[in-house]
Amino acid sequence: MKNVVALIGSASTSSANHILVEFIRSEARDIFQVIVYDQLKTLPHFDPDQSLEHTPSEITSLRNLIHDADGIIISTPEYLFSIPSGLKNALEWCVATTVFSGKPLGIITASTSGLKGHEELKLIMRTLMATFTPETTLLIQGIKGKIDAQGAINDVQSKESMQYFTKALFALMGNGLY
Repeated sequence: MKNVVALIGSASTSSANHILVEFIRSEARDIFQVIVYDQLKTLPHFDPDQSLEHTPSEITSLRNLIHDADGIIISTPEYLFSIPSGLKNALEWCVATTVFSGKPLGIITASTSGLKGHEELKLIMRTLMATFTPETTLLIQGIKGKIDAQGAINDVQSKESMQYFTKALFALMGNGLY
């Protein structure tokens, strides 16, 4: 079974992005395993002097996790028309490496608008040379209105989009057509 690492940009453990990743985990349970990396807020601030030498152990662990994964999902809100600082920090630690080069990637931006953050994240991930397609990118606007009080996705179109996204990511990892 393939392993997919999910990086969640939100600092809140009860965020909509966590709910979306759990939905994917459930949908994909027979085709790939989703490992949630929830340590973004514990990572040290990016220091270019430590990027290649004397790299903090937490960063080495993150890089190894990404390197060893068959695919990556980044699910994030948009903060102030950008990606959250914790996610940006983690990605900055990966710039001097090739851990994302050619790595199959799914990008989900779920926020009130999300448009600017979504475009920014795609640009960053192109720069890091990750591999993604329009089918493995998903912008879910107005996310708060699409999740009920019990934490279930109550919007049929969002559910269908997430199912299609999951199949497309599986295909991108070299597993046939979606």
